[in-house]
Amino acid sequence: MNSDFEAVIGLEVHAQLLTDTKIFCGCSTQFGNPPNTNVCPVCLGHPGVLPVLNKKVVEYSVLMGLATDCTINEESIFARKNYFYPDLPKGYQISQFEKPICEHGFVNLELDNGKTKKVRIKRIHMEEDAGKSIHDQGDTTLIDLNRTGVPLIEIVSEPDINSPEEASAYMKKLHQLVTFLGICDGNMEQGSLRCDANISVRKKGASKLGTRTEVKNMNSFRNVERAIKFEIERQIDILEDGGEIIQQTLLWNADLGKAAPMRGKEEAHDYRYFPDPDLVPVIIPDDWKTDIKNKMPELPESIKHRFINEYGLPVYDAEVLTTNKETAKYFEEVLQETNEYKLVSNWVMGEILAYVNDKKINISDFPVSPVNLGKLINLIKSGKISGKIAKKIFPLMLENNEDPIKIVEEKKLLQITDNTEIENVIDKVLKENKNQVEQYLSGKEKVFGFLVGQIMRITKGKANPKIVNNILMKKLSALKNK
Repeated sequence: MNSDFEAVIGLEVHAQLLTDTKIFCGCSTQFGNPPNTNVCPVCLGHPGVLPVLNKKVVEYSVLMGLATDCTINEESIFARKNYFYPDLPKGYQISQFEKPICEHGFVNLELDNGKTKKVRIKRIHMEEDAGKSIHDQGDTTLIDLNRTGVPLIEIVSEPDINSPEEASAYMKKLHQLVTFLGICDGNMEQGSLRCDANISVRKKGASKLGTRTEVKNMNSFRNVERAIKFEIERQIDILEDGGEIIQQTLLWNADLGKAAPMRGKEEAHDYRYFPDPDLVPVIIPDDWKTDIKNKMPELPESIKHRFINEYGLPVYDAEVLTTNKETAKYFEEVLQETNEYKLVSNWVMGEILAYVNDKKINISDFPVSPVNLGKLINLIKSGKISGKIAKKIFPLMLENNEDPIKIVEEKKLLQITDNTEIENVIDKVLKENKNQVEQYLSGKEKVFGFLVGQIMRITKGKANPKIVNNILMKKLSALKNK
């Protein structure tokens, strides 16, 4: 980005709430059902029907507000946001405008450069989702109204974000919060969590904001970063050429790596908001707010600090393990079987997350149970198997979650810890490799590794490495001092 300019970015993030039914009717919110089957006269907007608010939507919205240090307004009202679109059968969307449920919060971002940044949240409000237009079926547009009426919260940030990297970090933070709270599955590919970015650029030091554009259709953290970077560079190029930025909405095309104009940008007055006459104000008294707060699960920031303070983990480990709720949960369930905190952390961050990412599965679907991983860790720590043997056992455990103790016994993989047995093998190796022994005695200490390798080969990797190193070192020292 041209160093003479700075970007000013605000994100509007929509999160589909994990309720069983829609916000104003009893239709299912199940994703992937046949098109236009999760519908009824209410969500289709038939004349004479009346919406009934889903209480769980209010509770989930308040949870997110509390998690982001928002003010929870005692009274909020629903409004009709009027616009026409083929997948909006009523001709308006029920949302909140002047009186949202939550306001004036913030989240703290931890950036890759080690710095932290506070991003203010202007408001969080409840609304219903629109349907889905499908444009890739030939020359026709198909409409699926299953999504119509699915409950959303919209999280609107202040324009505190100044780079694509910060925008991505902010999205990851919100993803982490909604999934830890259990109010949204965070699936960006399915549209459960999606964002629109309002982007403008201005000369550094300028106080006046530039003309902003809105970019939509970013369905991954990477695409949030790519799309915002593209739009910042596009705006700077126009300004440097003496042009003007047109206020408009653009659609991000991930395949082409560019954004194309979709329509002119609307302002709030274009939607002609007015209070919905069919819905009474939402009142949240203190006792209800307290009851919701008492249901709040432990948040990721708290879990991270607990992992550092209670288990002595490095900050990096704690951050990786609290990336999502399931990973943190799996880690702590393993600790019910063993207290080797760092060793467990290494295995979860290494072999387990590598497998999960490779298979593109959730860690909750990982085939090895926390109990069996804990048993494997204990086998290593007790010296019954080496770390190398554990890596050989692990693929067998992946096949059917078999108990590692059973595998070790059946495969006769128990580590050799008998000093006499190991000493006999070492004597054999020293006798058969006299040239290498002479090299070691003459100062070529790297040969030590070769000799250890020969011992491990004969014992099929089952000799305790620590005992091998100690006895071998003593024998070579004795030969050197002769």
